[in-house]
Amino acid sequence: MAKRAVHRRARKILGEEPVALVWCEIHKPIPTPPKDVHRAAGKGRLKPGHHWLLYVGAVVFFFVVIPMMLIDKLEAQLERLFRVRRSRRPQAGQPQTPPDARPSASGRGRARDYRQDPTNGVFDGHWNLTAGQLLLRWYGHSPSPKRLVMLASDRVCIATSPRRRLSPTKADDFRTVVEFPLDQVRVEGEAGQPRGFAVFRLRFTDGSWLELGRLGEPEDADHFLRTVSG
Repeated sequence: MAKRAVHRRARKILGEEPVALVWCEIHKPIPTPPKDVHRAAGKGRLKPGHHWLLYVGAVVFFFVVIPMMLIDKLEAQLERLFRVRRSRRPQAGQPQTPPDARPSASGRGRARDYRQDPTNGVFDGHWNLTAGQLLLRWYGHSPSPKRLVMLASDRVCIATSPRRRLSPTKADDFRTVVEFPLDQVRVEGEAGQPRGFAVFRLRFTDGSWLELGRLGEPEDADHFLRTVSG
């Protein structure tokens, strides 16, 4: 379960003991919104922030690891080409055979259709409705991808920490960034979902919905899903 500091902070924010709470994330990339809609919403960030060590790792990967891989691959290709040419040299008294004129099959996979759901299963697709507007401002409240969804007796609150990185079991500086009365939102989820793959939805009265996943703290997640599924 989340540490006492988390429950203590949640209780202070809500003014009561939370019915259920769970740390979660938008578990898929946010689709690209229309430019005019994004601009009207303040052109907020659509991706979470990353720790500086990740950028260091990326630099090392692109400027050290990838060149070494390319060099190894080039050497292997040259060696293979040398062996093929040597094996195709005509022997004395043997007729030369023309090269294979069959078309290469290497491009066949490129003709596949990779079209996907434009919403990526993240939300209903209507940017001007409640879920879309919430999504446009999701990372503007904090660069951290983690959000704490808290159920109270009369409302649903979404909180986050202003820090880039946090420990969900120990965070005690999170604050509410948005809340909805229970007559405006319904939390939908099924109990007994596989650990690591569980998701739930915030469904709003205007018909829009937002799906959340990567639920933190298994015991909190199980309790949360049992509560909303009941």
